[in-house]
Amino acid sequence: MKVGLVVPQFGVNATKDNLISFIQIAEKEDFESLWVYDRMLSPVNPQQPYPGTPDKREWPEYFKNNLDPLTTLSVIAANTTKVNLGTCIIDMLFHNPITLAKEFTTIDILSEGRVICGFGIGWSKDEYLAANIPYEKRGERANEILEAMKKIWTDDIVEFNGEFYKIPKSIINPKPIQKPYPKILLGGFSPKTFERMVKYGDGYIGALVGSIEYFHNSIKMFNEYIEKSSRARKDFDLTILTYPHLEKSSSSENKKMNRSPMTGKTIEEIGSDLSLLENSGVDRVILAVNAVKDYDVNETMGFVKELRKFCQ
Repeated sequence: MKVGLVVPQFGVNATKDNLISFIQIAEKEDFESLWVYDRMLSPVNPQQPYPGTPDKREWPEYFKNNLDPLTTLSVIAANTTKVNLGTCIIDMLFHNPITLAKEFTTIDILSEGRVICGFGIGWSKDEYLAANIPYEKRGERANEILEAMKKIWTDDIVEFNGEFYKIPKSIINPKPIQKPYPKILLGGFSPKTFERMVKYGDGYIGALVGSIEYFHNSIKMFNEYIEKSSRARKDFDLTILTYPHLEKSSSSENKKMNRSPMTGKTIEEIGSDLSLLENSGVDRVILAVNAVKDYDVNETMGFVKELRKFCQ
């Protein structure tokens, strides 16, 4: 199972020194990939709860400060030579398909063919409002964006006439180094995500949040939709984003029994979850461990190197 890392892009740790140090050590230590993710804003009075917080109302503090993902990925491309570079994920509906396709093409060229396109449709109504995009029919819009980007990446003369997006006959160059285009991974939690994946994508980006049972249900849907398609499992990349956390305070037996995935008092506890992912057929795990205030690059690298031992 391949191991990728989320870079220090969010919160008080999103500094140039942290980023450059982190990515250079990660490449030296032969981690397979480096990842960024997308957050447009942090609403003061959110219209929707955030499921990852205890009261589901207050969004995480580190969302209030974040570096732009694609600009950050360009900096990573310029300061590395072999590690793969991915987005987990970019909310594609907040972008014009031509601009988005050209941004990924540019990163693919500058990195000499190392970019992975992780896309989603977002869920925050506040971000949709800020982007001036209707919340309705977001799935249909996503399908058109993917169709348009593929034409931009492959056609000598690009023309697109959709319900939401139109491109007059145009020459749009350059094309990506990777042929026919960089790998497309799609994120989401509904059956529609897997329908979109088998039609337009090359894999799935899930997240190990909530219960293990929920995770297994996502894997089940992933496999079922592939089986119903004309494509084979080997054609798809299954990537899971995780948030490992080593608890430093003592925990009660009751808390141990109800341990959240990727948390624990020991490396072995967290490692058991990584072993579970590998046994479930996961191709790549992404470790995101850099949002806390006491973050240290060298300490974090030591932590993820220990976790990687359970993935080999």
